[in-house]
Amino acid sequence: MFGHIDYLNLLPFHIFMKKHYYNYTTKKSYPAKINKMFEKKEVDAAFISSIKSKNKICLDAGIIANKKVLSVLVCKGENKDDFESNTSNILAKILNQKGEILIGDKALKRYYKDKTCKDLASLWYEKYKLPFVFARFCINKNKKEYQKMINKFLSHKIYIPNYILKKYSKKTQISQKEIKEYLKLISYKISHKEKKSLKKFLKITRQI
Repeated sequence: MFGHIDYLNLLPFHIFMKKHYYNYTTKKSYPAKINKMFEKKEVDAAFISSIKSKNKICLDAGIIANKKVLSVLVCKGENKDDFESNTSNILAKILNQKGEILIGDKALKRYYKDKTCKDLASLWYEKYKLPFVFARFCINKNKKEYQKMINKFLSHKIYIPNYILKKYSKKTQISQKEIKEYLKLISYKISHKEKKSLKKFLKITRQI
């Protein structure tokens, strides 16, 4: 059983899974709910929020943004966390940002309509000159099997068919062009800089 975050930022991974591991069963939800499923061992593996990944068995894959992400925002208004998030709510506090926190596809849609919202990945980069790791691929069991899967995913260039782009564009009300531009900002391999950023983030969270 695999935890499935149904956001655009993982669309390439889901296409990969359907092509190469179509027999896997999944549970769909938003990040904070997937985190709880993972903690309760209701799923064998998932991309879980970085803030929840400490002391977990995680592989060198995640949801990463370098310089900007467009789908993790703080917007004008009353202070309000996004209930779908764990990491981004904390990130906003670290960066001393006040307002409404938005993540995922609804945030991306808001970005294209409201340029006054601030991009939290951009603010992190401005401060630390590092990419930000929003989530990590972690496992509860079958490490060898999932390691093989992740290695294969990271070594593949994923092509997104037009009919899938059209489907997700209709679902999210975000244009196909905007989806393609957005996905250029997302990467998945955790290397030296990403590990340095993750270590810094987790260290700061212990202090607030």
